[in-house]
Amino acid sequence: MLLGQRVDEESLAAVNRELGLDLPKGEQYLLYLNDISPVSIHENKNESSHLYLDSAKYDYTSLFSVGAKTVVLKYPYLRRSYQSRKPVADVIAEALPGTVILALFAISFALVFGILFGVVSAIYKGSFLDNFSLFSAVLGMSTPSFFSAIILSWLGGYLWSAQVSLPALPFVFLLLGIAFTFFGKHKKLGVRYVSNGLKGFVIGLALTLLGGSVHFLFGFSIIPFSGGVFHLPGTGLNMTGSLYDVDVFTGEYLAMQNLILPVITLGIRPLAIVMQLTRNSLLEQLSQDYVRTARAKGLSESRVIFGHALRNALNPVVTAISGWFASMLAGAVFIEFIFNWKGLGLQVFQSLQNDDYPVVMGSVLVIAAAFVLINIFVDIIYGWLDPRIRLK
Repeated sequence: MLLGQRVDEESLAAVNRELGLDLPKGEQYLLYLNDISPVSIHENKNESSHLYLDSAKYDYTSLFSVGAKTVVLKYPYLRRSYQSRKPVADVIAEALPGTVILALFAISFALVFGILFGVVSAIYKGSFLDNFSLFSAVLGMSTPSFFSAIILSWLGGYLWSAQVSLPALPFVFLLLGIAFTFFGKHKKLGVRYVSNGLKGFVIGLALTLLGGSVHFLFGFSIIPFSGGVFHLPGTGLNMTGSLYDVDVFTGEYLAMQNLILPVITLGIRPLAIVMQLTRNSLLEQLSQDYVRTARAKGLSESRVIFGHALRNALNPVVTAISGWFASMLAGAVFIEFIFNWKGLGLQVFQSLQNDDYPVVMGSVLVIAAAFVLINIFVDIIYGWLDPRIRLK
């Protein structure tokens, strides 16, 4: 790969010697550990040695010398890419910001909506809204990311890009459900509007699917207006695109709209998990003695839920989110590939295709380090959320 198609044995042996591939596997591994370690041992005289302290490779500060050996403090050296010959650290530094931004927006999307829906489901346990939320959570957790990425890119970036055509019947029934609530005895309860509106939407959607299926199979419609649609302005989004696009006249520009589809796709599964964890944990907290005491003291229900119960209910949510955020750095490979999002996931995918192993190895190390750092940060958050942990 480094020498091209025409290569002789002598050149091949020289490259193997330069990369240390002519050494036993155990020695290769120890040399790699020495390269990625911040404190490492090198030779400063023998230039043919694999331990030679080459200033072109290492950014270091000498600590002390022992004979011909020198102990140095340096940045980890992740070798060079087989394809581009660029240092792997530079390749990762160029790709990592795109993935971090994508993961941050996706996890924020999952947190905000997951906690919101989880709290509503817990407050109105057993209602249609609660059952609909649980069904949506199971559906979100069961859908593979690469499948939802294909569907969302096709819908949002192709089929609905210029114009959004939606079936009319579900929205007609949604409005009817809201109208019945307004004229009913529960009109002061805002959740009734949402619950009955969702019931109407589901009924209208079922009728639309039934009418469409009959029309497709037999050529006639048994439900009036089941084929009716209404049109909205399109999303205007592309199927693919990164954080920066290039205009032929103005040059490179920031394209934040390209975040929308990959963020929704990447955030669906953690949103479903956060919603279920928030609901179950909040229900457990609401049955505790301190909640009954707070209510007996006359505190408002919103103060009881958001000032006391929810804070204690967020511990399992923080645990799940920390793991999901770190997983997003590694698990965005398919999503970045489908949306052509220039990030670490796409870089790893291309490196695997091209057998560019130093880039793959360096990326795995960076992701592993991210897992460790995020877990440390989560331990700190635990102490802020629950003072009992700080006492321990």
